[in-house]
Amino acid sequence: MEIGAFTFADVSVRGGVAAPQRIPELIEEIVLADEVGLDVFGLGEHHHPAFGAPAPPVTLAAAAARTSRIRLTSAVTVLSTADPVRVLEEFHALDLVSGGRAELMVGRGALLDSFRLFGHDLQDYEQLFDEKLRLLLRLREGGPVTWSGRFRPPLHGETVLPRPVQDPLPVSVAVGGSPQSAVRAAAVGLPLMIGTLGGQAHQLAPIAELYREALGHYGKERLPIGMSLHGFVADTSQRAGEIYFPADAELRNVVGARLGVREVTAEHMAAQNGPGSTYAVGSPQQVIEKILHYHEVLGHQRTMLQLAVGPVPHRDLMRAIELLGTEVAPVVRAEVARREAVAPVGEAA
Repeated sequence: MEIGAFTFADVSVRGGVAAPQRIPELIEEIVLADEVGLDVFGLGEHHHPAFGAPAPPVTLAAAAARTSRIRLTSAVTVLSTADPVRVLEEFHALDLVSGGRAELMVGRGALLDSFRLFGHDLQDYEQLFDEKLRLLLRLREGGPVTWSGRFRPPLHGETVLPRPVQDPLPVSVAVGGSPQSAVRAAAVGLPLMIGTLGGQAHQLAPIAELYREALGHYGKERLPIGMSLHGFVADTSQRAGEIYFPADAELRNVVGARLGVREVTAEHMAAQNGPGSTYAVGSPQQVIEKILHYHEVLGHQRTMLQLAVGPVPHRDLMRAIELLGTEVAPVVRAEVARREAVAPVGEAA
């Protein structure tokens, strides 16, 4: 089991932490994640006042220069509103800077600001992602590509250069609860990352099972599944809740205000942290138990916690990363290894 963290470089739009402070802090957090043995750190793309890193490969490249082992991924790149040629150029560059530690996680995006910003029509939501994903995979293969489609000018014998250290660059597809998205990931032979926005872990099991069935249907080899979830670890469960849930409520209210969503309270968000939920907020032991429960349900190979939400202080994030790397990850890895020695990978559910 790989254990990691991800963030959208949250800033506090109601006063406090702004991007000039948040980005240097974020780089320090990635450096610490590398030092304490986390496997992967992800940075997501959003174009919204609540988030401070709309260009993840730039910030990840800065972190790559100060780390040596940890893998660095987008979480996610909104491919629907991006140019696949430019995306690959940027992540090939990140792979070269990091010495072969870059990953590209693509998705359609949970927020829709990039459609407005880059001039795309929401009516083309599905078609944009499908076309651009297929073009990206053609370009990733290397060699001249001749191509034409609806949403960008044609290509005539073009190659994305320079090539990365990892050739081809690792690419995965992030999905929410859409069965069609899971099937599409299987059809093109890419690993799956299941993103969670709430609900119960058992509700995700059909997505994982459908994906595995679709891999067989399309004649693809078994590929890894990852899971991202809301989570935070502190020395005690009380301390974790005090830090995380007020910040979670603030962020959701800021984002929700633009979507017409009713405001929530910290108490409401804390109630989402019950047994079986897709929240993992608590002491190291509680977070260990949650991740292992998810593994029983999904049989997945990577877990990434969204540690930073809203105005969570840098010092608390650093402590959470330290605990995640030194206390949570070793126990989870050992138990998952024990389980997989008994049952084949993917059959833990």
